[in-house]
Amino acid sequence: MRRLRLGLAGRLFAAQALVVLTGSVTLGLVTAAVGPAIFHNHLSQFAGHVDPAAARHVEEAYASASAVSLTVALFAALFAALAVSAYVARRVAHPVSQLAAAAEDIADGRYGTRVAAPGLGEDFETVVAAFNAMAGRLAEVEATRQRLLADLGHELRTPVATIEAYVDAAEDGVLVPDEDTWAVLRAQTGRLRRLTEDIAAVSRAEEHQLNLQRRHVAVADLVEAAVAAARPRYLDKGITLAEQVTAELPQIHADLERIGQVLGNLLDNALRHTPAGGTVTVTADRDPTGVRVTVADTGEGIAAEHLPHIFERFYRADTARDRTRGGSGIGLAIVRAIITEHGGRVTAHSGGPETGTTFVVTLPAVDERR
Repeated sequence: MRRLRLGLAGRLFAAQALVVLTGSVTLGLVTAAVGPAIFHNHLSQFAGHVDPAAARHVEEAYASASAVSLTVALFAALFAALAVSAYVARRVAHPVSQLAAAAEDIADGRYGTRVAAPGLGEDFETVVAAFNAMAGRLAEVEATRQRLLADLGHELRTPVATIEAYVDAAEDGVLVPDEDTWAVLRAQTGRLRRLTEDIAAVSRAEEHQLNLQRRHVAVADLVEAAVAAARPRYLDKGITLAEQVTAELPQIHADLERIGQVLGNLLDNALRHTPAGGTVTVTADRDPTGVRVTVADTGEGIAAEHLPHIFERFYRADTARDRTRGGSGIGLAIVRAIITEHGGRVTAHSGGPETGTTFVVTLPAVDERR
């Protein structure tokens, strides 16, 4: 025979029924054991000496009346208690069943499933809120995964198709390899190499495998080096690159190369999204938690709905941009991962399209880390 499997409601009802039955049996036994002796004592005190036959008759009458009334009361109480127990068990088990069904939906990939608040107190509200938050986050992760795969396929399609076309043409004798051909093939293989390096870099950063070589670094030196490296590209595009560093800033404990990579990525990002004649300003000053480096541009700006996602891999606010015009969509993900690994934070601010964008990097100072 299959073993009877009770659900949560059945188990709760059985537990409460057992408690009620135990209490009823205990009440009956205690009443039967204690009641007659107490009644006999009160009868003796009230009437003095009583004829044994009469006393026995009175006590039997008391015992009979007590037994009948107690039995009726116990059955009434038992029925009422079991009815309330059944209601409470179902009331408690229903949101748990809903939560289990919603979890199955999430496991099957239906990330839009949500659970309504059961109205059973703070504990249940907290569990439901946490579940719904988890479901929302899983939905975002799935959307990011799908977008990542689609963007990765798009990133690979163009160079692979170009290389394949040139190889086919060479095999068919239509194309004679020359310097221009090798230049195109070299550019496309370089594009693939940079993409794989970007993916590997952000993966290592997010998995805390950067192997940082930390030392005391002057923020002014970092900013100066990053600005000097980017200035020729800014001059070519006709964009003003300004630098403002507060005097006597505290040092930071950081990997010189990685923080240089962060500033380089932010400056490259600003360069892509700022038109000729615009201005990009790099500012370094104090922050209550350490040192703050700001990269502000007068470029395209970012719409409010895109701001929470710009640090995600392969995310582009303008989906029409390709890698050449819009970057790989990995640079800002690398920035966040590196800064987080250094114990800092990075945020982005924009008033919307055509209002420019400001990236703020905050890192703990050396004297605050001791």
